[in-house]
This record gives sequence, C-alpha cells and structure tokens, in this order.
Amino acid sequence: MASISQTRASSKPGGEAAERERLRQALPATVGHLRQHQAGRIDDNDIEAYVKLNWLEWHGGGLRLTITGRNVCAQVATPAS
Repeated sequence: MASISQTRASSKPGGEAAERERLRQALPATVGHLRQHQAGRIDDNDIEAYVKLNWLEWHGGGLRLTITGRNVCAQVATPAS
C-alpha cells in the first residue's frame, strides 16, 4: 500500500507542473479576454487557479492582473534563450 501512495504522491507534482505550465501559456489570452471585457470566456476553474497562483486577483467585483501575473506574461512573451 505504501508504494501506491508514493506513486500517487510522485505523479501529482508532475501533473501540477503541467497544469501550471498550461495556465502560464494561456495567461496572455486570458488577459486579452479581461481587457475585452469577456471574462465569461475564461473557465471558472482556470480563474480559481490563477487567483490561487496570485496571477489574478479580485478587485471591485472584477478580475485584474497582479504584479506576479504581469511578470509571468512578460516571461511568456519573451521566451528564455
């Protein structure tokens, strides 16, 4: 039984890393939706994940990009060499 829980524990971080990378790549499009006042086109689960990552925050009933989110967008826009 210990090997099963170790397998689950070791596979979970990889899945989390893949999900984080998916969100990172999708963030510029998400920001575009927010700028065009089309937040309804963003999946609710993605919004929750972005807020949890501190890339978006709720402000006055709307979503806005955080400083961390701006940095992530800048990294996606200028890939590392």
